[in-house]
Amino acid sequence: MSDHINASSAPKPVGLYPHARKVGNLLFLSGVGPRTAGSDANDSGVPGLELDHNGNFKAFDFEAQCRSVFDNVRAVLEASGSKWENLVDVTVFLVNMKRDFATYNRVYAEYFKDAQPCRTTVEINSLPTPIAIELKCIATVD
Repeated sequence: MSDHINASSAPKPVGLYPHARKVGNLLFLSGVGPRTAGSDANDSGVPGLELDHNGNFKAFDFEAQCRSVFDNVRAVLEASGSKWENLVDVTVFLVNMKRDFATYNRVYAEYFKDAQPCRTTVEINSLPTPIAIELKCIATVD
């Protein structure tokens, strides 16, 4: 059997899906982005991002987005009865590998110094909201 989990301490999903599903002792997180809790698809709520009225960047801080997405993953894990150290696989989607990978890799090393899950990083054309990073994770639940 599986359990659907929604974390009030994480941003609302931008579609009809839960933050995570627990199947046995495995936890599968839906894609998690850097939006702040309480924000939705119509409210960017992205740390380090300010857009003009045409949707163009006025301010962009990729490091702030990295830190926020890692904090959101932690919030979903904790709401699901898991923890950071239980991550076993992380897939990272970046919209601009050339611009953002070095920053992402540096911040990732801070957050994952002790917990070292498997990791895959891919570049994609875009994400459904104006974010530059999204994580898809699998963890265990004690």
